[in-house]
Amino acid sequence: MSINSKPAGQLPEAPVSGPLNGVVVLDLTRVVAGPYCTMMLADQGATVIKIESPSDPDYVRTFPPMLDAPGEPALSGFFAQYNRHKLGVTLDLKKSDGRALFLDMVARAHVVVENFRPGTMDRLGLGYAALREVNPRLVFTAISGFGQTGPYSSRPAFDNTAQAAGGLWSMNGSPGNPTRVGTIIGDLAASLYAAFGTLAALRQAERTGTGQLVDIAQQDAVLTLTENAVVDYFTTGKVAAPLGNEHPFVRPYGRFACQDGYVFFGAYTDKFWREACTAFNEPQLADDPEIDTMQKRFGTEVYERRVRPLVEGWLQSRTKAELEALAGDRFPLTAIRNIAEVVGDPHVRARHMLTQVKHGAAEASVFSSAVHLSAVTPPTDSRAPLLGEDNEAVYRGWLSVDKTRFDALRHAGVLS
Repeated sequence: MSINSKPAGQLPEAPVSGPLNGVVVLDLTRVVAGPYCTMMLADQGATVIKIESPSDPDYVRTFPPMLDAPGEPALSGFFAQYNRHKLGVTLDLKKSDGRALFLDMVARAHVVVENFRPGTMDRLGLGYAALREVNPRLVFTAISGFGQTGPYSSRPAFDNTAQAAGGLWSMNGSPGNPTRVGTIIGDLAASLYAAFGTLAALRQAERTGTGQLVDIAQQDAVLTLTENAVVDYFTTGKVAAPLGNEHPFVRPYGRFACQDGYVFFGAYTDKFWREACTAFNEPQLADDPEIDTMQKRFGTEVYERRVRPLVEGWLQSRTKAELEALAGDRFPLTAIRNIAEVVGDPHVRARHMLTQVKHGAAEASVFSSAVHLSAVTPPTDSRAPLLGEDNEAVYRGWLSVDKTRFDALRHAGVLS
């Protein structure tokens, strides 16, 4: 039963103007597989309310790098990066008053996103079956390691779990040395699919008046990133293995050394190969009958004897900048940049791919949204919420909880 029967008040205006203005998202997620999803929704104008336990908040609030501001406690830049544009409240869902307050929120929201282990929300009495009784239009997005169904669904999982179980770990790295992808690709991929699935379900709810459960598994997400490994296995029986910097069926296409580092050289098509031969002052090689087609250049013996030494000779005496200038728009050649070089790249800045996030009195530079809409002006700055920062605005303002009740909830530890 609702703890108050007053009509809903107004939420603070969404910090971003965008196509999702008016959509209210209740965000129960923590770490990255979930917060990144809801951040993407907030980037497009949704009002995202991040809900954290007052006694056990999102523990990435302690993850480095820490941001220092004079006279203020250190705050996490990692947290700020994945929680921009969100409102922040505290709520203890293990207490009956907390669950009742959450149901009030659900009745007025459009989306709930959670990334607990399957069954956790049901044990709290807040699973999808219960919430759709309160709000039939609700979209309930659940992100987990192995999904809501299947024999592994109850297993705990991290990003490495997904990379291992989804096959990506086994085929990444160098031959004989499987290596995890050097970022949390399982968390990030699951978040991207969760955002897409949530929007698809929202669209259907708009048409039909009925919401649904969006079930996202990290293992599933990683499996879809394995390129041709699945179809190749079922077609030829071949099990994908690490190839290092090589490609399974096109050459030359990989990492090559140059004077001051490495570049990606990918002039493998006949058109691009001809352009490369001309750029490196050996146009006659494009018509050399031993290496004049993609198929011929891919053959291992010819590639190792003729093509690889040729490309290595072109590149090794030039710098990354010289090679990029030489290639220009003619054929694919890109410097392999470190992060310092990436954030200093004029193209990255022209694409507005860096933004500032305020977190308390501190500020962090983070990556911006990769979604560019022609009718929407991206924000130039943003903020991430302090723990419970928006309790009054959400509970007293939006849910119309009176001051006596609000103070009692705080005293009982339901809120902070």
